[in-house]
Amino acid sequence: MAASPAPPQAPPKPTWDPPTASPFPWLRPTIRIRLTLLYGGMFLIAGIVLLSIIYLLAAQALNVGSDLPFKITEGSVTSNTCNLPSKASPEVFNSAMNDCVNEQRQHALDSLLSRSLLALLGLAVIAFAFGYAMAGRVLSPLGRITRTARAVAGSDLSRRIELDGPDDELKELADTFDDMLERLQRAFTAQQRFVGNASHELRTPLAINRTLLEVHLSDPNAPVELQQLGKTLLATNERSEQLVEGLLLLARSDNQIVERKPVDLAEVASQAVDQTLAEAETKGVELRGRRAPAVVQGNGVLLERIALNLVQNAVRYNVAEGGWVEVTTEVEPGQALLVVTNTGPVVPAYEIDNIFEPFRRLRTERTGSDKGVGLGLSIVRSVARAHGGHIYAQPREGGGLVMRVTLPV
Repeated sequence: MAASPAPPQAPPKPTWDPPTASPFPWLRPTIRIRLTLLYGGMFLIAGIVLLSIIYLLAAQALNVGSDLPFKITEGSVTSNTCNLPSKASPEVFNSAMNDCVNEQRQHALDSLLSRSLLALLGLAVIAFAFGYAMAGRVLSPLGRITRTARAVAGSDLSRRIELDGPDDELKELADTFDDMLERLQRAFTAQQRFVGNASHELRTPLAINRTLLEVHLSDPNAPVELQQLGKTLLATNERSEQLVEGLLLLARSDNQIVERKPVDLAEVASQAVDQTLAEAETKGVELRGRRAPAVVQGNGVLLERIALNLVQNAVRYNVAEGGWVEVTTEVEPGQALLVVTNTGPVVPAYEIDNIFEPFRRLRTERTGSDKGVGLGLSIVRSVARAHGGHIYAQPREGGGLVMRVTLPV
């Protein structure tokens, strides 16, 4: 009797953990800090060079180490500073006088050096503070540009920089950015108009086709071949309706959510599980998992679409027998998590990025599948990004996937 083959091993796990923020954001080498260090460092180097030149000139002027310009030939000299011999020959006395004068000159140079270093240190602090203030004033237009860009990232395309002042490089950059925003707003408005028109133009004929097909299928006297053809056309029409709805939702969810309300991910996930329960029982898939309260700010309908798409995919792409799907929610520092884990076929690590692309499935064609239209995970990623979150996928040991959605709290 042949031995049963070993279960397939999952490929190596990819790195999917979100990047962590720097623990010291104030140490980030911003342009302002670099300009401050540049200006202050140049001033400090110039001050050190100037101090060295002054010290050398003062030492040369004082002639440290040179002989006295006079000689003592007779008589006596007293001093409260120098330790002069009371009785000595003129040569010894002159040597003592020369050593004393040189010592006083050296003391004067040392005092000049120490006081100059203290003055240089004080001026360096003032120079760095002045350089920091001036760098902030020079770079203030960049801060204005950054704030406008952040507002635009929040779907406020009506914002403009409108920078005034001299016609320099920063004003040219701001004007160019305003022109780009104007073009983006026109393109976005045209896209919204197209989505609205497409919503009407595409839904209406599909709804009419569905109604006509249902009317013909309700005729009990219709031939069997015609009923079979009608069912096939009705399934194709339903698939087209799903495709249109998915495309419209994908187009609407590619932008930031402006109006946000508190939404509990645990409640959203539970509703998704309830809606998928009948399909899971039909396929023999067990739904389980502990869902802790995790409140985020966002759109409840779109967040429910995230959970529903993930749970439906986990149920449909599962094993034939003994399959399960685990749906959990929890809160971590700064973020809420929705994790959907399922059994299923082994997913290669190099296929992880492809499953989020529209109309892409694992080892299946774009058409001819009854599992969906290939937009589920694309919609999930788009909605997560619109809420400022991310979705990460990881192959599970033994087959299946671990889908991890992180949203800011």
